[in-house]
Amino acid sequence: MIFGKPQDENATVVGLIASALRRDIAFGQLPPDQKLKIESLRTRYGGSGHSVREALTLLSAEGLVEATAQRGFRVSSATEQDLVDVTRLRVEIECLGLRWSMANASLEWEGRVIAAHHALRRVQASVQEAAEEQALAWDNAGREFHHALMIACDSSRLITMQQTLYDQSRRFRLANLREANIDFTALEACQQQLHDAVLAHDTPGALAALSAEIQCDLPPRITTVLSTAEESNEKS
Repeated sequence: MIFGKPQDENATVVGLIASALRRDIAFGQLPPDQKLKIESLRTRYGGSGHSVREALTLLSAEGLVEATAQRGFRVSSATEQDLVDVTRLRVEIECLGLRWSMANASLEWEGRVIAAHHALRRVQASVQEAAEEQALAWDNAGREFHHALMIACDSSRLITMQQTLYDQSRRFRLANLREANIDFTALEACQQQLHDAVLAHDTPGALAALSAEIQCDLPPRITTVLSTAEESNEKS
């Protein structure tokens, strides 16, 4: 059990349970399509039945959990088609957010991007030496880097969409890390190009680098599908 019985069922308890569930889904402790039974989750994470249900409802809104009236809750599927779908949306949403951020560029925003990129580079070096121990820190640093790119877009709705999609892509990214399927040399090159283009106020270059960076840690067969889909959209 992660924590003891709470004094009351408040937002803090729901948030703790949701955070633990989110982490275990991301790391495959709760695999895709697994049924999520309230009593079993109470034993595992603590809290009351009501707080567990609220946490599951929260994750349902994020797309990590699916809810049906007759069958309760289950972990959302994680097929290749799901990965293609979430990646295509990430590219569209994050490129839009970055374009808006660059239109509002300030020294403060550029400083935040620089700091987030520096932190990501440091933990990226560590995760290559100790993937299991550094996986969460690496993913969080990546999340902050992508959030920093979006933060000046002046749209809270767009930022929320970006964060939701990033979280939905998390378990695919961590699975690729566990299976040693990430080309860190190529990934770091994309991130450096993105960082440099932002500071140079090169919007087309930054958008191209961001699109490449989002797709850089995907298996080759997925990038092929994405390229085919992009070519079809351009022709239409």
